[in-house]
Amino acid sequence: MITIPVNVKPRPYDALIETGLLSHAGTQLRNLLPAGSRLFVVTVTPVRRKWGKKLMGSLTAAGFDAKMLEMPEGERFKRLQTVETLAEKLTIAGADRNAVILAFGGGVCGDVAGFLASMYMRGVEVVQIPTTVLAQVDASVGGKTGVNLKAGKNLIGAFWQPRVVLIDPAVLSSLPPREYRAGLYEALKCGVIGNPELFREFEERRDKIAQRDPATVERLIAESVRLKAHVVSVDEKENGLRRVLNFGHTIGHALEAETGYRSLLHGEAVAWGMIAAAEVAAGVGKLVDAEVLRIREATLAVGRLPKLELKPKSILRRLQSDKKTRNGHVHFVLPTAIGKVEIVSDVPERVVLAAVEEIQELSRG
Repeated sequence: MITIPVNVKPRPYDALIETGLLSHAGTQLRNLLPAGSRLFVVTVTPVRRKWGKKLMGSLTAAGFDAKMLEMPEGERFKRLQTVETLAEKLTIAGADRNAVILAFGGGVCGDVAGFLASMYMRGVEVVQIPTTVLAQVDASVGGKTGVNLKAGKNLIGAFWQPRVVLIDPAVLSSLPPREYRAGLYEALKCGVIGNPELFREFEERRDKIAQRDPATVERLIAESVRLKAHVVSVDEKENGLRRVLNFGHTIGHALEAETGYRSLLHGEAVAWGMIAAAEVAAGVGKLVDAEVLRIREATLAVGRLPKLELKPKSILRRLQSDKKTRNGHVHFVLPTAIGKVEIVSDVPERVVLAAVEEIQELSRG
């Protein structure tokens, strides 16, 4: 088992990574959770159907009397109404301050269940058990939780660190190809912002990654989690270093909102956002053309991205309401080399427009 510490105060925790971990998740939790903990699994229908019995069986074998609650699947259900509905289900199920919420699903499920845990009874424990690549490499680690507003993504939320993160790469076998690829973009992001070796893995082992080679996938997950754990340990509340994790997300979030969270998966929006950020970096003289091309090619090599049909000026308006906008200035995380990024706030609008126009043109090719 790979154990990666996340050293946040006042209570650090671990991300545990092991193929087959789901079958003994109950034992891990029995050793970590206080006596009297009552477990409530928040999940979505496809995950329940494929993996629910295995998780619930391991919890029962460890002596837990766990209950399962379902939420609707999809980014468009990442709203306050879903949180309220789940909270009502918790009260009906008898959840009290000893409740422990297990977020058993992808990034949306993890964000919603984590936010629910931060609010229910003024805060109860949460355990993240991510079931998608995106959630395993990124969303489950670091304590960011929240829901969307019509104006943009994650505008209501809280930092609420989990008690533990249990990552079983075996569950990725049931992911549809598009979902699998979408998560890989977040791992590629980690390569661009701080791990050149991980980036080269995407360049040199494309076939093994596409074929879901177990050893390769486990290594991608572990290296991505290791980088994020380091960043979060240094800067939990996104006051400094943690902001680099937003590479690709500034324009990516605007793309999601502009398309109504329906045509782009989160990872796909981030992929286009990463290419756009590289173009912006070149436009302000931060990145040479050869590195822009590497980022573009590595991103597009993961798989076909959805076509973009949008108005670039509408994306500019979306950027103004993003959480990363401070004092009226949009902050971009821009690559200066593979493995290095910096935060830039004085980007001319014409450069941003040109980058959005470029990715829209690329999407048509």
